Amino acid sequence: MLQIPAAQRNLWKPKGTARDWKHIVIHHTATSRGSVESIHEAHLKRKDNSGNPWLGIGYHFVIGNGNGMPDGEIEQTFRWRQQMHGAHAGVGDYNQRGIGIVLVGNFEKEHPTAAQLVAVKSLVRMLKAEYRIDAEHVVGHSDVKATACPGKYFPLDEVSFGLPASGFVRRTSRPGESTFADFNRN
Repeated sequence: MLQIPAAQRNLWKPKGTARDWKHIVIHHTATSRGSVESIHEAHLKRKDNSGNPWLGIGYHFVIGNGNGMPDGEIEQTFRWRQQMHGAHAGVGDYNQRGIGIVLVGNFEKEHPTAAQLVAVKSLVRMLKAEYRIDAEHVVGHSDVKATACPGKYFPLDEVSFGLPASGFVRRTSRPGESTFADFNRN
């Protein structure tokens, strides 16, 4: 199992006091290519519900797929470094207290790359441990808002619960509303 090296984990430590993070929200770009810079430029063109322009990229971390940035590379954004709220979930608490991770790719059409899965699992595992976030609070964008994100081919339960690809967990409702169905570890 790949672990994030200690030196790299230290690079991801916030410069100031960490926010009171309670959630991790997983997204896909729904594009075949992308980078922190291209997503930042696209988000600068958006406006919030009050008509105010966005500050730029709404996510805290971006994971590349080899088309625009290296496959499996994890890059933090200014929102993480400055411990700013996100602009990714479309729901107040999930933006204010949710760490937004986006993977480049359209997971309605294709699976994430193997390198992306290794990277997101490692990042989620580290963030869960560092900020004491329960697996039930690692959610897909579609768990908090009506959207297809992060896509039908994204193995959310495998990432959230650290299950091997052969195991399965079926979510029975939105996070916090109930427990999960039994799963087969055989």
